[in-house]
Amino acid sequence: MGKLYIIPTPVGNLEDMTFRAVRLLKDAALILAEDTRTTGILLKHFDIQNKMQSYHKFNEHKAVSHIVDRLNAGEDIALVSDAGTPGISDPGFLVVRECVKAGIDVECLPGATAFVPALVSSGIPCDRFCFEGFLPQKKGRMTRLKILAEETRTIVFYESPHRVLKTLTQLAEYMGEDRYAATCREISKVYEQTCRGTLTELISHFSVNEPRGEFVIVLSGKN
Repeated sequence: MGKLYIIPTPVGNLEDMTFRAVRLLKDAALILAEDTRTTGILLKHFDIQNKMQSYHKFNEHKAVSHIVDRLNAGEDIALVSDAGTPGISDPGFLVVRECVKAGIDVECLPGATAFVPALVSSGIPCDRFCFEGFLPQKKGRMTRLKILAEETRTIVFYESPHRVLKTLTQLAEYMGEDRYAATCREISKVYEQTCRGTLTELISHFSVNEPRGEFVIVLSGKN
């Protein structure tokens, strides 16, 4: 029986790739990639020539039984997402669950995850926190914000650049304009930047400076 390897990939700087991750990608019979074009750049950089198969949120339900069959046949398979650790706001949970049900070994390597460096560098308490990932875009969004307004732990969100200002504005509406927060973008890349301040200050900043790159928003909990 084969093994499923969950392999984190850099969220920015390719030097964040681990030696072990490179070795396992070279040894795998198949690499499941969220976007084969994106992963292809990574594989070329490390001279990895193994076969890839597309595995993303639109095809994972159809693909998972075939993947389990190949693992049962003795093949080792590696799963990567475009950046970071698969399963964290990325495809991965479904195939892991099915492998566990089938008695197939699953091994997740430690590695890059965007929210960890953002949280630690925010200056906001990180001993206790909750990870929310992406807020619902429409249905359930306001309900979720009302619930989170009472959360006393530090809260971590992911957000795309074109929704950052909207999200900060809504956080100010539900959490209070004086709630302290930090935004971290382009983690480990050349233009990495962390902005810290009250929600009002961050809203003012991004009203003048257009948000660019993928964001992590770290919000202090309710006092």
